[in-house]
Amino acid sequence: MQKKIEAIYLKSHNLPHKLISKICNISSVTLSSYLKQYSDGGIERLKLNLHKGRENQLEEYRQTLEEYFTENPPHSTREAAKVIEEKTGIKRGLTQVREFLKKHKFKYRKTAIVPGKAINKEFINEQELFKKEELEPVLDEGKNGRREVFLWMPPTSYTSLS
Repeated sequence: MQKKIEAIYLKSHNLPHKLISKICNISSVTLSSYLKQYSDGGIERLKLNLHKGRENQLEEYRQTLEEYFTENPPHSTREAAKVIEEKTGIKRGLTQVREFLKKHKFKYRKTAIVPGKAINKEFINEQELFKKEELEPVLDEGKNGRREVFLWMPPTSYTSLS
């Protein structure tokens, strides 16, 4: 829409079509269609987007793919593209696969690594000391109802209340 308005604005300053096409990064055919749209219906006609595009071939496999991906979520878009090609015979690029999954309410979940145990003996001893002298007494008080305990991270084997 903005590009259409810019092209019309530049034309109103009597710039040559070649220069307008270059400034707006559009072809001369596109510029001609913008000018025709403007002459046919003004700004309101420019606002209309009557482009239909092609029908997505994956839509006829939507139900099957949804069921499969619900049971077996892909780890990456590349993996999803491979599964789609195997199941449907239709090869799509990563962008098209990502858009298809997004359109059907599949969300990309970012994951992170869980830090491992300390390797250095000094750090292992420090962790054990903290666990025994500071953490476990507080958790015991929480279990007995003498203290409220708020964990700001997901429970791990060290912070589990059970």
